[in-house]
Amino acid sequence: MLLVDDDHDLLKAATDWLSVSGFCVDAFHRAEEAFQFLLRHDPDVVVTDVRMPGIDGVTLMNSITRHKSDIPVILITAHGDVNLAVHAMKQGAEDFLEKPYDAERLLSMLDKAVEKRRLKQEIGRLQGIVDEGKDKGGIVGDSAAIRDVRERVTVLSDVDIDVLIIGETGTGKELVARALHQQSRRSGGPFVAVNCAALPESIFESEIFGHAKGAFTGAVTEREGKFEHAGGGTLFLDEIESMPVPLQAKILRVLQERTIERLGENRLRPVDVRVVAAAKSDLSVDIEAGRFRDDLFYRLATVDIRIPALRQRRGDIGLLFMHFANLAARRYGRPERTISPEATSLLEQRAWRGNVRELKALAERFALGLDELPAPDVAEVAENPGLSLPQRLAAYETDIISEALNRHAGNISRAAASLGVPVRTLNEKVSRRGLDGLRKRRADEPE
Repeated sequence: MLLVDDDHDLLKAATDWLSVSGFCVDAFHRAEEAFQFLLRHDPDVVVTDVRMPGIDGVTLMNSITRHKSDIPVILITAHGDVNLAVHAMKQGAEDFLEKPYDAERLLSMLDKAVEKRRLKQEIGRLQGIVDEGKDKGGIVGDSAAIRDVRERVTVLSDVDIDVLIIGETGTGKELVARALHQQSRRSGGPFVAVNCAALPESIFESEIFGHAKGAFTGAVTEREGKFEHAGGGTLFLDEIESMPVPLQAKILRVLQERTIERLGENRLRPVDVRVVAAAKSDLSVDIEAGRFRDDLFYRLATVDIRIPALRQRRGDIGLLFMHFANLAARRYGRPERTISPEATSLLEQRAWRGNVRELKALAERFALGLDELPAPDVAEVAENPGLSLPQRLAAYETDIISEALNRHAGNISRAAASLGVPVRTLNEKVSRRGLDGLRKRRADEPE
């Protein structure tokens, strides 16, 4: 922090106790010297007296705002300068404190200002990562695993070869397939997605390959299939493990020959299409069980992209949550909300069996105010060996507090009494653990 006061004795005393309180203090008697120092360094917060010879505190604040607007400035004022300080806050001051000031109150202001700045910096950093992800087809994340996925997509985009994407449900397989398409030379062509699990076997061949007029009852006109419809572009076959085995041989032939034969026709039609398939596993179990042809697998898996589960990229959870929450807030005209580091830690402890899809749904409900952040399930945490001891203890404490609040219908005083802690302590833990939605404090209960 940067501390500015022309009173030498007060400056030394404040520097001493702020240093003892954990702050790294650079102290100056003159605003001119403080400002020159600030141009070369990046303090987290500035505290300055208002009344000083030469450049006063308000002028210093205005100069700081012009050059480094993200640095919060707290003003120390004499009793008669309150109106001046209020006006300065309208100009951008973070807060003000009257002399003689309470040391603990200043420390509280400093903690709040520093946390606010660091939160803004983190939001800016995360937004940069989101923007980078948008440039890479919307694949958002900063973990090594997801960066590898983005790099693989970039490398494979312009290689006109079929690709197999492997990832659990909800990890974003179609997103990756679209990124491959959008970054390829085929981006001007169509992207056609087919969910193999959603097509009944009776119409599968007609949907994929098309049919001639009169090929079957009800075929009153000819119809092109998905392969032809995706001509010049990309055909995405999702959940390919669900494709009926008899049809797998026909898909293999198309991939080898790049021709299709419509149902009810005897002539071959050439197709210019890139095939991107997706599966929920590496298909080895399906091949062993005879549910998937190994020759089709080897034809598709010449190159593959493996998408990590969300539990394998926990460092991305807070980023993804805020990304989806902010998108939803803008879409529905709601104010954007932020979450604390403690709430982010709670999110990282969840099992996320539904992966990114589950996270997105929770983030959208949070943005709409329909849901506060739920506590992680303790059983889920116990099953997760990748979590640290503090994370496990936090989850356990959260579960105990949630149970007490539910048992006492949200009454904070009764819950605190049952847990043997002061009401203030429980209130702080409730806020830190993201459990405010369970709290129903009466007007006569203490803060």
